[in-house]
Amino acid sequence: SGTLGTKCHTQVIVPYLTESYGSSRDPPEKQIPICTLKNFPNAIEHCIQWARDHFEGIFRQQAEEVNSYLSNPGFVDSLGPGTKMATLEALKECLVTAKPLTFDECIVWARLKFEELFFNQIKQLLFSFPEDMVSQAGVPFWSGPKRCPQALVFNPEDPTHMDFVMTAAGLRALGYGLKAHNNMDEFKHVLSTVVVPEFVPRTGVKIQVTEGEEEAQPPSLDDDGECARLVAELPPPSALAGYRMNAIEFEKDDDTNGHIAFITAASNLRARNYRINEADRQQTKLIAGKIIPAIATTTALACGLMSLEQYKLHREGTPLEMYKNGFANLALPFFGFSEPIPPPSKPLKDGSWTLWDRFDVEGDLPLKDFLEHFKTRHNLEISMISSGVSILYSDFMMTKAKLEERLPMRITEIIETVTKQSLNPTSKYIILEICCLDESGEDVDTPYVR
Repeated sequence: SGTLGTKCHTQVIVPYLTESYGSSRDPPEKQIPICTLKNFPNAIEHCIQWARDHFEGIFRQQAEEVNSYLSNPGFVDSLGPGTKMATLEALKECLVTAKPLTFDECIVWARLKFEELFFNQIKQLLFSFPEDMVSQAGVPFWSGPKRCPQALVFNPEDPTHMDFVMTAAGLRALGYGLKAHNNMDEFKHVLSTVVVPEFVPRTGVKIQVTEGEEEAQPPSLDDDGECARLVAELPPPSALAGYRMNAIEFEKDDDTNGHIAFITAASNLRARNYRINEADRQQTKLIAGKIIPAIATTTALACGLMSLEQYKLHREGTPLEMYKNGFANLALPFFGFSEPIPPPSKPLKDGSWTLWDRFDVEGDLPLKDFLEHFKTRHNLEISMISSGVSILYSDFMMTKAKLEERLPMRITEIIETVTKQSLNPTSKYIILEICCLDESGEDVDTPYVR
């Protein structure tokens, strides 16, 4: 069973009678279109998701990429097309052009990040789509869900502006292992010395306007020459032996780490850009952390519905159609019930099997005896045996010498040889997956082996 605010559902799972919990999946969550997040937000939820994505990209993903570059010699070659140049530029920023040595440099970086996100990007958008722009149909471009933005001029006396700079600087320092502080006077002194480059709009910038246009846009091609230049400008990993950045994992429940404070400040500044009502810290925490308040009444309803099904379970011989899955929404109100779905059945020579069935094999047999067991007892010829992600036996991939070596080995010996790990001595059984052929040489679906 599960609850989500005023909604709840209950599902009956009876071995060999119904499908399992993992047989069905919830539909994917509805995603906000990328073009809406990047350029055309119209609700505070869009701004908060935008800030959340920036937190992940700046304070976690970039640090992980730096650490991968420093620890993995083949990292640059493994970068996919369309992302290689952007990743190399981020590595250069983190390790060369914007690598801070003091906390004051983190403050300067945060001030320039404010300018980039809330002034320069908005000015570029208005340069590409002026406020008085009209479409070919004669309709104003900035109409309907598209809100015309306004660039924000930094003001050290505005609490939200300072919240963004202070939290961004603190998180930047944490990523580089520097000591931070919250001295407002010191922040304002450093900010007064920052030289902000004048914004110059770029021509020919392609901005996706609709979701379909975003999907149809082909991936950008990397400039091989530019990528080679960026690689040459990066310090070799050997020059930074042992150096690692701290990748910051988002944690909504610690009010002292600055995570929610950063997202609150960034999302509210984004909301100001687009004249959207701002959200307080608590509302931001609920949305960014995807917190749905639990309601005791909904929980009580789910418990009651499951208790009714338990009476049926204890009554021996209850048929499938007597059980009921429940769905409810107390806010409407809505109550619906449906019969559980029986487990899908697949044919086998001895009959049929479902997800609740398995082959049980007693003892730690040698591979030769294991293969013979299935041939004589089930008329199945095993073509492959795997344990987890490791292939233990394959009649079409193994050399004759390797096959002869493994046939007398016990299954547990083969697992330890292939995985190079010892099995847990307290384990009572192991799980194997097998691929089989029937007497006519056709592939046959079979349950797992225990």
